[in-house]
Amino acid sequence: MATFISVPLKKSSEVDLVKPLSKFVAAAYPAGEEQAEYLRAVEELNKLRKNALGRPLDKHDSSLEILLRYFDQMSAVEPKFPFSENQLCLTFTWKDAFDRGSLFGGSVKLALASLGYEKTCVLFNAAALATQIASEQNLDSDEGLKAAAKYYQLASGAFGHIKDTVLSALNREPTLDISPETVGALHHIMLAQAQEVFFLKATSDKMKDAIIAKLANQAADFYGDAFKQCQYKENLPKEVLPVLAAKHCIMQANAELYQSFLAKQKKLFGEEIARLQTVEYVNVKDLSDKINRALANAKKDNDFIYHDRVPEVKDLEHIGKAALAKATTITTPLSSKFTDLFEKMVPMAVQQSMGVYNQRKAETVGRLVATMREATNLCNGVLASLNLPAALEDLSGDSIPQSIAEKSRAVVGQGGLQSVEQLIRDLPEHMTRNREILDESLKMLNEEETTDNELRTKFNQRWNRTPSGDLYKPLRAEGDNFRSKLDVATQADHVVRERFNTHCDMIALLCKPENELSAAIPSANPAKTLQGSPWVVNVLRSLLAQLDEVKKERDCLEGEIKSATFDMGTRFLTALAQDGIINEEMMSMAQLDQQYGQFNQRTAHQEFSSLKQSNSEANNREEVLKKLASAHDSYVEISNNLSEGTKILLKFQNKCSDIVFARKTERDELLKELQQSIAREPSAPSFNVPAYQSNLAAAAGLAPGPAAPPGPTAAPRTVFVSNQGPPSTPGGMPPATLPAGTQPPMAPPGQAQTQGPPYPSYQGYPG
Repeated sequence: MATFISVPLKKSSEVDLVKPLSKFVAAAYPAGEEQAEYLRAVEELNKLRKNALGRPLDKHDSSLEILLRYFDQMSAVEPKFPFSENQLCLTFTWKDAFDRGSLFGGSVKLALASLGYEKTCVLFNAAALATQIASEQNLDSDEGLKAAAKYYQLASGAFGHIKDTVLSALNREPTLDISPETVGALHHIMLAQAQEVFFLKATSDKMKDAIIAKLANQAADFYGDAFKQCQYKENLPKEVLPVLAAKHCIMQANAELYQSFLAKQKKLFGEEIARLQTVEYVNVKDLSDKINRALANAKKDNDFIYHDRVPEVKDLEHIGKAALAKATTITTPLSSKFTDLFEKMVPMAVQQSMGVYNQRKAETVGRLVATMREATNLCNGVLASLNLPAALEDLSGDSIPQSIAEKSRAVVGQGGLQSVEQLIRDLPEHMTRNREILDESLKMLNEEETTDNELRTKFNQRWNRTPSGDLYKPLRAEGDNFRSKLDVATQADHVVRERFNTHCDMIALLCKPENELSAAIPSANPAKTLQGSPWVVNVLRSLLAQLDEVKKERDCLEGEIKSATFDMGTRFLTALAQDGIINEEMMSMAQLDQQYGQFNQRTAHQEFSSLKQSNSEANNREEVLKKLASAHDSYVEISNNLSEGTKILLKFQNKCSDIVFARKTERDELLKELQQSIAREPSAPSFNVPAYQSNLAAAAGLAPGPAAPPGPTAAPRTVFVSNQGPPSTPGGMPPATLPAGTQPPMAPPGQAQTQGPPYPSYQGYPG
């Protein structure tokens, strides 16, 4: 079997996806079937990661399918969760696939709070496993050749994709194994191996010599490119360069061999000999035997029969090239069996746009409702100042007006005076608790930031994570905003208390039984009231009826405004799919204008006047009725304000707690890594003084002095091997020779390598 290069897999530390993702789902989605479905999906995602990365994988297509499914799922999840250091923080740790176990061989491992980093490493493992599966194929069978070509092209495409995206995905320097230079070299190696498999397939299918020669020549070209890419990659195993150099020469020899067959068919016997002579010294047993036999027969026939002139090598026509190997384009889904566990969850871009839209909608609704309530309150104030409608209902001068009775029942139904008093008593406690929560939240941020700064001072450049102070700026700004709102609320609560004290007696009167309320309202003699003006009563009643209709219309309008809905999520999803971005402001403003523009003008105002009485008793009664009506209105407003003032800052506290927990987890992981790195650093060597030297010193009578520092270690001798190859090899490449049946994996080369012959022989090539 021919020799092919395979790549080792990276190793990852275990990560708990369940806790942070479940916490986000619980906070972002209300309890119900949808939330339960997403929580189950989080559990499945965690299991999928363990299956893909938490155990050794067999060199089989089913194992590759698991890796590709996990990569597809992380690609699908990325836009649906707010993965970042200051929101949903998940730290992924991966080891360098080619690590030599030395501190000076590059980063041993890297921990990053980046989903792009996780995806890059998973795709690397998928490519590496594809190379291992390809190397296990039986190249003597047609199915084996097809499978090997497919896997090498997939690996080439994956490594190329990493080369193009790794720096933007990580936003920092990666480990050497996934650096653009290394994965770029691996991309070229796998493309060359795929082309070689197509060459083997062509020879197996006995295709035309001209086609086979072009396929081999292209493979030689690809191997030459791969050799150049790997020349200065010290992190790759040392077996790689000799293999690539040998492959280049072998593919070139095959190209010349099959082109000589074509020359013989065209009766160009001199060209046949010239091509065979250029490759007769290739030290690959089967190929060398075939070339030597063909050359001997060609020379014999030409010497005795054809006498064709043998041209110079420089005069030979260049062999064409046919590139059948193509790197697989990496587009998700890569797995044929992929099903998105979070299919129903909308992307974060849509969620964020919906959040801003809902805020705009709430502001629009609030503005419209406030405008209508202000107009209603103005009407109520005018009516109360005129003692209407009580003045029209109170013609007897003794009974409780119907409107006052209804207001009394409304106040009692909402809990009466005791309800407002309880809200006012609880207000300081609620305000204090809100401030405590805010202070505790900011204290968590301060303590974690202090620890981060201390460790950054201690480890200097080794402490290479994002400073906590930079991450916490948005949260601190949000905290300052909450503190300002609490200060404003404190001032507003003082106004509410004053208003309650002003109307407290009248609210208490509204809570009295009907007979006590009636006794508290002064009576009046209606004989003098409105005497001789019955038409005034009718006009006022007509105007009040119209005003009641206006109030009812406003109540209906308020209900319509609050209940109006529109599926903006679908519109945002459509825009994201079509344009790749969402112009939230333009779309939201257009929809809100269309949805609520009709409500802006649907209000009515009526003006009217009434007559004043000169009767003193009637005036006293009217004054009490005015105060009772105002007390009712104030009671409703105060209750609403105090209820809104009891909200606390638990959601903000949860956000602070989540990010601090994530930062502590990342800090512990980085500390562990630094401690391991420090432990691996070499210490200064110590030397024991030989006994005979001590004895000589004693014999010479020398007084013992302080111990001398250990002497320097002699530098090891370095042998430099010339890279100048024989004249027949390109670019200083060693001759095309490898051990028969050798299968060198690109395993971490920290282990001792068995020293074999400098240029062993190759077997297994067609011929």
